[in-house]
Amino acid sequence: MAGTAPDGRGADVVTAPLDGLLVADFSRVLAGPLATMTLADLGATVVKVERPGTGDDTRQWGPPWTAAAASSYYECVNRSKYSVELDLAEAGDRAAAAELAARADVIVENFRPGVLAGYGLDYESVSAANTGVVYCSITGFGSGAGAALPGYGLGSQADRRRRGPGP
Repeated sequence: MAGTAPDGRGADVVTAPLDGLLVADFSRVLAGPLATMTLADLGATVVKVERPGTGDDTRQWGPPWTAAAASSYYECVNRSKYSVELDLAEAGDRAAAAELAARADVIVENFRPGVLAGYGLDYESVSAANTGVVYCSITGFGSGAGAALPGYGLGSQADRRRRGPGP
């Protein structure tokens, strides 16, 4: 998108399509981080909320490691994001997370269904304070029977392979 330069020169200024959008990323490992990486690539400001001390599980997944001794796996899907450590079990950190959620245009999370409700960060709680929020929940096993089961790794990836003859 083009516009006029802030100093009035009239030169075209290029902005990214999602410039100005705030994304609160409460996800980890792959599906959520990949989704929010795409939003960051398109110009959104993404704030990744991580557990204190350990962060996203993939921070320790290597080799390969980057030149900065970081996990290549972590770096590839968490580039261009800001990161904050918040312990949702702590009242002060939970308040900071709620404040972030109240300002966010988009929230992406991949906790087991119902977990974020215990912290007041489920869709119903967040949308009461932030009526325009787009809230994306990624689960390993959907929202029906078995939804409360934790999904991780290959078990949470959809298996769309063909099951026999046919087009």
